[in-house]
Amino acid sequence: MKVIKSEPIYFSSNIRRLRALKKINQEELAERLGIKRSKVNSYENRVALNPPLDDLLKFSMSFNMSIDTLLRVDLTKLNELQIRELQSGNDVYLRGGTLRILATTINADNRDNIELVGVRAKAGYTAGYKDPEFISALPTFTLPFLSENKKYRTFQLDGDSMTPIPDGAYVIGEYLQDWRQIKDGHAYVILTKDEGIVFKVVYNQIRKKQNLLLRSLNAAYKPYELPIEDVLEVWKFINFISKELPGQLTTNEKILLELEDIKNRIVEKKN
Repeated sequence: MKVIKSEPIYFSSNIRRLRALKKINQEELAERLGIKRSKVNSYENRVALNPPLDDLLKFSMSFNMSIDTLLRVDLTKLNELQIRELQSGNDVYLRGGTLRILATTINADNRDNIELVGVRAKAGYTAGYKDPEFISALPTFTLPFLSENKKYRTFQLDGDSMTPIPDGAYVIGEYLQDWRQIKDGHAYVILTKDEGIVFKVVYNQIRKKQNLLLRSLNAAYKPYELPIEDVLEVWKFINFISKELPGQLTTNEKILLELEDIKNRIVEKKN
């Protein structure tokens, strides 16, 4: 779905869309902007096709969105979550880079679903991740303890590279629009051009080397660098669901449990 055009033809539909999301009428918007309601009406109905720079700046500041986005991106093709992403500082024309449009599904309450990408669907996800029809065919569910203002998707693991998280577990990821926010040592689900879906601990080397360093929890797998141009999507690890208990405890976890056990025995002895 292509939403960026070379001609500034989306201004009228965009301000109608943004005004509707704010749940304000033309009179209220005009008052906020310090202009007449008739002028807002003429912009929305394409009577006035060339708004002056002063008015464009007022709309830009009021909606927290760049002028280029107001003119060149069809916001009617984006859902509310995607528009909030732009307004929260991920506007491509404000920060540079590539605008990534996420295909998603919503439930009867107009909330984003959590789509489930199982092992069988993983092979087709690389080709279909931007296809609304492919995404709409995935199983969906909701979790009440997750934020309504963020987008989540679940991926089923295949393999033992992230042990102690077991093979077959379902990893819940939060969609990350701005890849510069990737934090060193945190786990992410990465959709890549050649490898498909991978789940790794990531180190952000975008500024220095234009790549990500990926490391498995299982020491049998060696770390490797992934060029940023081979990355298609990034999902921040939130939680996982599994019918199996995690594998063997790490040395640090064993030490903490042993210290806790010693502490409890000392308390019992004093009592």
